[in-house]
Amino acid sequence: MTLRPPSGRTDVIALLAEVFREQGFEGATLSAISKATGLGKGSLYHHFPGGKEEMAQAVLDEIDAWFEREVFGPLASLAPDAIDAMFDAVTDYFRSGRRVCLVGAFALSDGRARFGAKIHAYFHRWNEALAHALAARGYSPRKARVRAEEIVAGIQGGIVLARAINDPTSFDRMIARLRRRARRQTP
Repeated sequence: MTLRPPSGRTDVIALLAEVFREQGFEGATLSAISKATGLGKGSLYHHFPGGKEEMAQAVLDEIDAWFEREVFGPLASLAPDAIDAMFDAVTDYFRSGRRVCLVGAFALSDGRARFGAKIHAYFHRWNEALAHALAARGYSPRKARVRAEEIVAGIQGGIVLARAINDPTSFDRMIARLRRRARRQTP
């Protein structure tokens, strides 16, 4: 069966994201990227003249846009169901822990040196938007910040654990616990 090459830059970015998720920035060779996308190196450089670093930047930009649309924006709207919607969105996005958080993976690798500002902005924005939504639910600003950090860290840890033990239901259980914690205002 012949792999049909992606039709545009957006399609390529989705394929690149999966390569970086599975192999990391350093491990994602141009040969592996070419194989995964079905594009030759010339075509890849046509879409991404800056090479692999531009590819990773485009993937991070796409992730940022998705989280802005599906998580950060809704949390900032202070809609009554925004926090529950966040849990639903991240459960779907991370496929109940079967999908690596690429931003988190880059934060733990050599990618941090290259993409530190983008990584910092992603986690800072998530924590801030969630803390704002929790404060709107009645948490004090300090407790809202602490609880937001706990929830974001719990989601990230849930992804790692689910993948490490190959049990997506552990992620789902973590999300259920974090949902309950978001509703309670006690430490």
